[in-house]
Order: sequence, then structure tokens, then C-alpha cells
Amino acid sequence: MSRFFQREKAKDEHYALLMNDLRQTAQDLQDAYRNLQNVIDPDLIDCYIYELNSVQMRYKFLLASIKKYELKKEDPSYTKNPLEASEL
Repeated sequence: MSRFFQREKAKDEHYALLMNDLRQTAQDLQDAYRNLQNVIDPDLIDCYIYELNSVQMRYKFLLASIKKYELKKEDPSYTKNPLEASEL
């Protein structure tokens, strides 16, 4: 019985970590937009464009991870990819 509760606690901690990462990434995204708006030097413009693209990709990844986690929590038999079922 205690292992079940430990797994649930671990899953909740995993979800909390994902949400904290998403919040931090959202802040990083706002910072990257602000920095891009305030630069004049062409090299810095390129730098912030790359940073913005990187942070956007991370944000999309985290959103997809959270969505996948929530779907699995609602329906443990849910798999978007049939190959993932074999990993469970």
C-alpha cells in the first residue's frame, strides 16, 4: 500500500516540476521578447532571435509534456502512439 502512495507522490512532484519549469520558461520568454525590443546592435538582435526560438521550443515541449501527463493521469490506458503502450 505504501508503494502506491509513494508513486502517487512522485507523480505529483513530477507534475509540480513540470509546472514550475513552464512558469520559469514563460518568464524567460517574456524576458527574451523584452531584450529583443531593446537592442540595436545586429549581433545582439541575432542572439536574441536565437534565444527566443530556443525558449519557444522549450515552452512548446513543456506544454506537450504537461498535456500528455494530464491525459495519462485521466486515462492510464491512453497512448497517442501505439509503440508507447509496450513501454508501460
